[in-house]
Amino acid sequence: MSPTPLDDWVVLDLTTGIPGAYCTKLLADGGAQVVKVEAPQGDPLRRWSASGAAVPPDGDGALFSFLACSKESVVIGPGDLDMVRDLLESADVVVWSPGSPVAGLSPREIHRDHPHLVVTSITPFGLVGPWSDRPATEFTLQAWSGGIIGLGRGDPGRPPVCVGGQAGDWVSGAYAAAATLAARLRGPGELVDLSMLEAHILALTYHPVTFFDMLDRPWQATRRLNMPGVATAKDGLVALGCATAQQFFDLCAMVGHPEWIDEANPFSIIQRATEVAPVIQDWIAGRTVAEIRELATAFRIPNAAVVNGANAPALDHFTERHAFLANPRDGFLQPAPPYRLAPAPLRPPGPAPRLGEHSSISRAPQRRDPLPFGGLRVLDMTAFWAGPSCTHLLAMLGAEIIHLESTTRPDGTRLIAGVPPTVDQWWEMSPIFAGLNTGKKSLTLDFGTERGRELLRRMIATCDVVVENYTPRVLDQLGLDYAAVKDLRPDAIMVRMPGFGLDGPWRDHAAFAFVIEDASGLTWLTGHPDQNPVEPYSIGDPNAGVHALNGLLLALEHRRRTGEGVQVEAAMVDAALNVAAEQVIEYSAYGKLLERTGNRGPAAAPQNLYRTADTDEFGGTDSWVAIAVAGDEQWEALREALGRPDWATDPDLSTADGRRAHHDGIDERLAGWCRERGADEIVDRLWSAGVPVAKVLQPHRQGELEQLRHRGFFEELDHPVNGSARYSTWPARFSRGPERLHVRPAPLLGEHNHELLSGLGLTEAEIAALEADGVIGRAPAR
Repeated sequence: MSPTPLDDWVVLDLTTGIPGAYCTKLLADGGAQVVKVEAPQGDPLRRWSASGAAVPPDGDGALFSFLACSKESVVIGPGDLDMVRDLLESADVVVWSPGSPVAGLSPREIHRDHPHLVVTSITPFGLVGPWSDRPATEFTLQAWSGGIIGLGRGDPGRPPVCVGGQAGDWVSGAYAAAATLAARLRGPGELVDLSMLEAHILALTYHPVTFFDMLDRPWQATRRLNMPGVATAKDGLVALGCATAQQFFDLCAMVGHPEWIDEANPFSIIQRATEVAPVIQDWIAGRTVAEIRELATAFRIPNAAVVNGANAPALDHFTERHAFLANPRDGFLQPAPPYRLAPAPLRPPGPAPRLGEHSSISRAPQRRDPLPFGGLRVLDMTAFWAGPSCTHLLAMLGAEIIHLESTTRPDGTRLIAGVPPTVDQWWEMSPIFAGLNTGKKSLTLDFGTERGRELLRRMIATCDVVVENYTPRVLDQLGLDYAAVKDLRPDAIMVRMPGFGLDGPWRDHAAFAFVIEDASGLTWLTGHPDQNPVEPYSIGDPNAGVHALNGLLLALEHRRRTGEGVQVEAAMVDAALNVAAEQVIEYSAYGKLLERTGNRGPAAAPQNLYRTADTDEFGGTDSWVAIAVAGDEQWEALREALGRPDWATDPDLSTADGRRAHHDGIDERLAGWCRERGADEIVDRLWSAGVPVAKVLQPHRQGELEQLRHRGFFEELDHPVNGSARYSTWPARFSRGPERLHVRPAPLLGEHNHELLSGLGLTEAEIAALEADGVIGRAPAR
C-alpha cells in the first residue's frame, strides 16, 4: 500500500466532544498519527450514548469507538507537565478545545512556547471578542446563527425547529480539519482560531447578510413547510423536492395535473406548490415509496427515501458502494470515510485505543516546504452550492479559481434571487452567487460545441486542480473523466462531487441539499416528533463542500510528496452519512433508533425554545429564545437567575436524569417566565449567570452580533452592479494571515474571458469570433 498523505504528521488531540474528535478523525483517516491525550478518568465520550444506552464499565461508547479509530491514547496526570512538553515537542499539530485534559494550558501558550506547531483551537465563539468566554451549546449556537428560523423551516403554527443530530458540532469538526490542513500545508507554525458559531453560519444559512444588503429584504419573512417535501406513502416516508421551476412543472405532469404549469410565471412555483400540496400528498399516499421514486427518477425530479439508523445499511446503493463498514474493534456498523482518493490511499480504520494504551510518542517533527495557495490554479466546473462552497474556501486563501459557466447554462445560483428577467443584468444580482464566488474569475465556454471542448481541454492542461459537481454521466459523455484529465496533465488533481457517487444504482440521480439530507438521516432527526420530519434545507450542500475540501487538501499533500495526480471522489451523500453517523452507530451497536425530539436533545435538559414577550420584526409573535442546560452546575445557575422559585427546588430536578424525566413541567415553567420578558432581558440575565442561552436570530441580523463584528467575520466589498455589501469569510482566523480574505467581488458572467483565453494564446480576432459564434459570451443566451 502506498504511503498515506499524512503519514509523517503527528497530531496531539487535546479535545473533548464531537467537534475536536471528528476533526482529528479526519486527520487520522488521512494517515496522521493522532495521539489522544486523556485525563485518568478518560474522555467523557467514552461513556456517551445519544440514545441513553448503557456503556459497559470495561468498554467504551460506540460513538467514541468510531471517532477514535486509528488513534492512540496517552493518559496525563496532574503532575505530568514534563510529559506534556515532550509530546508537544514531538508533534506537528495540536487540536485543542475547552475541557482539554491538560488543564491550564491555553492554545496561545502552546503556540508561543512551541512555534513549530500548528495549533487549532475549536471554541464556541472564537478565542477573541466579547463573547469568547460565554457558555454555549450546539443548540444555542444554532439559534445565534439564524439557522433555526432563517430558512423558514417548519410548520408556522408550531415553534421553529432546530436541525437534529448535533449537526453543527460535526460540521465544525470538518471545518477545523480543513483549516488545520490548509495551515499546515503552507508551512509549520500557526495558530488557527476556529469559531463554531461561524461554522454554523456557513453550514446552516445561505449568505443572508449579503442577501439583505443587496436586495433590501430577507431570504424568508415567514416559516412554511416545504412542498411536497417529506410525505407519507403507502409503506413509509418519501421525499420529493423541486429546486427549479422545471422540476415543479415535471412534478405537475407526473401527478397528472399539467394544467398547474404556468411557464410564464416561474417565480410563483412556491405559492402554487403550497396551494396544490393536498392533492400531491393524496397522490403520494396511494403509492409505495418504490413506485414514487421510480416515477420521480424517470421525470428527473429530485427524490429520496427518508433514511434513518435502521434502514440505511440495507439500501441497495449504500450496500453496493460499501458505504458502511464494521467498526474494527467493536463490530457495529459505521460510515466509511466521506471521500475516496486514488491512487493516494486513506488509512483503513484501525481500532480505537483503550484508555492509556500508548505510553508516549517518540517521532521527531517533520519539516516541509510551504505550499502557498497563491500558486494554485483551480478550474471550478461547479454550480449551485456544494461545489462553489468548496472552491470559495480556497479562493479566500489566495488560489486562482476559474469559475466555468456557459451563456446557455449559467451557474444556477444566478437565477434564484427572485429578480425578474425584465431587469437589466438580472443575472448579476444574486446574493447567493455573489457570496459564494468572491475572488474568482469567470470564463464562459459552451462545451456543447467542438471548439468549446477543445478550449476546455487546453484550459485543463494549465490547471493544478479541476473540481466538478455534475452527475457522473455529464463528463463521461464529454470524454473528460479522470483518465482523460490525467492525459492532459499527469499531475492534475480532479475532485468529483456527484450527489451519490461515481457508481451504484443512484449514481445519476439528481441531488440537491434537501435530497442528500433525506437520504442520509439528517432529515429524519429534524422536526417535531408528532409530525413528519422536515428537511434542514441547508447543511447538505456546505457540508459536502467542506468535506470535499478536506479530500482535496489531502490530495495536494500526496502530490507534493510524490508528484502524482489524484482523483478525489467526494460524494455529497457520503459526507452527510458521516455527519449523521450516530444514527446507524446507535442502532447497530445498541438496537436503539434515534427519533425526532423537536428542540430537545440528548446532551442537555432542559433544552427548548421559549416564546418571548417581543413582537418580531415582521409584526408577528415569532420571537424566541433558546435555553440549554448541559449539567448540574448550569442548572444551579439557572435556578439562581430565576430567583430560586419553589418549583426549581424539587430534589427530583437535581440530576440530569431527573430533569429529563420532568422536562414537560420545566418547559411549562420556563415558557411562562419567558412569555413575560423580552429576549434581551432573558439573555442578559441568564447568560451573565452562566446559562447557555441565545436569541433565535433572524439570519440577516448576523452582522449585528458584536462578536462577529469584533472578529471581522464579515468583510465589505463593492460590486459593479450591486453596490456595497457584507460577505462572510472563513470560520477560522489564521495567525499568519491573510488579514483580509475577500480581494474582489464575484465576477460578472464571462468577465475574464479575454484574460484567460489570451493566456491560452488566442488572438483578439479568435476571441471575437468565439463570441460571435456563441461559444463565449457575457450574458445568458435567450
